[in-house]
Amino acid sequence: MTKFKVSLDANQCIGCGACTNVCADNFEIGKDGKAHVKKDVSEDECNVQAADICPVQCIVVKKM
Repeated sequence: MTKFKVSLDANQCIGCGACTNVCADNFEIGKDGKAHVKKDVSEDECNVQAADICPVQCIVVKKM
């Protein structure tokens, strides 16, 4: 099973919530008002959508 590493640059994140709207299973807005990744994943589908929709392009999805 392929695993994917999902990372997010919190310094660039503007906390718009776009990633949580398309991939609530793996993104959440923290107490700091920024998005956070919940876990590494085995399927990339909504994580890639979140990366594509991010207005500041701070999300990266890579095969491990």
